[in-house]
Amino acid sequence: MSHIYDNIIIGGGPAGLAAALYGGRARMNTLVLERAKYGGQAATTSEMENYPGAIEGGTTELIERMRSQAEEFGAEFIKDEIVDMTLEGDVKTLVGRNGEYQGKTIIIATGANPRLGGFKNEIELRGKGISYCATCDADFFTELDVAVVGGGDSALDEALYLTKFAEKVTVIHRRDEFRANKAVQERVFANDKIDIIWDTVVDEAIDDDGIIGGLKLKNKKTGEESELEVQGCFVFVGFVPNSKLFEGKVEMNERGEIMSDTEMRTNIPGVFVAGDVREKTLRQVITACADGAIASTQSEHYVSNH
Repeated sequence: MSHIYDNIIIGGGPAGLAAALYGGRARMNTLVLERAKYGGQAATTSEMENYPGAIEGGTTELIERMRSQAEEFGAEFIKDEIVDMTLEGDVKTLVGRNGEYQGKTIIIATGANPRLGGFKNEIELRGKGISYCATCDADFFTELDVAVVGGGDSALDEALYLTKFAEKVTVIHRRDEFRANKAVQERVFANDKIDIIWDTVVDEAIDDDGIIGGLKLKNKKTGEESELEVQGCFVFVGFVPNSKLFEGKVEMNERGEIMSDTEMRTNIPGVFVAGDVREKTLRQVITACADGAIASTQSEHYVSNH
């Protein structure tokens, strides 16, 4: 008979690491399964100014401290990719590429990825002028010119937020009208710091010795090409939750986000969710950690009562 953990956490980002810490401190036999690199989306940026205590040392050091702290309290870490699972019943089974794992509870903390803009040099300049989170990175662009790619609620909300820091914000939208709600549109149109370029896509981010030096644009209707000089580019064309593995296993919304109550409980008893993969409005390290703490606490309550 294989070992049965009290709590298995799928994902080693901030939500998973916080859940591991709380699970270990509660004396739960806790396992974290991570298929790639610890830290999730947080690991893609070198600095983090909006997480308490994280100004010094950088993001890599913060993530390593999180992992080490959870390990000190007894959490076990294994690198493996889960490919199948059975979540019903008192004991849940996860099938990985390297082994099989059983647990009384499961916490899904697989995160989400920002939907890419799809232009040249986007990946290469990510974190070097290209960002997917104004709340995270706006301060780095104080008194600089930046672009926002997108036309939905998130794009316009973030454009307005960026005006508190940037000298000028140029919104680049592939259509001739926004999809965002009318109230936020009116605020954008009334803001003197915001310019709008319609019917246009970004073809390329200009690589200026390893940092962004501007954008090459193309008008979709006329084919006209142009360049926009900016020091930053924020892409807001949606998020893709890492939830495909759980389709048909737990309840999701139309965007593929896993549904939960305020205690991080899914519709399956003993299965919890934390972080960016769940339905939520603010995707930040601090909210992911809070989710993880709640999920692990509820996991302990579930184990104690079953």
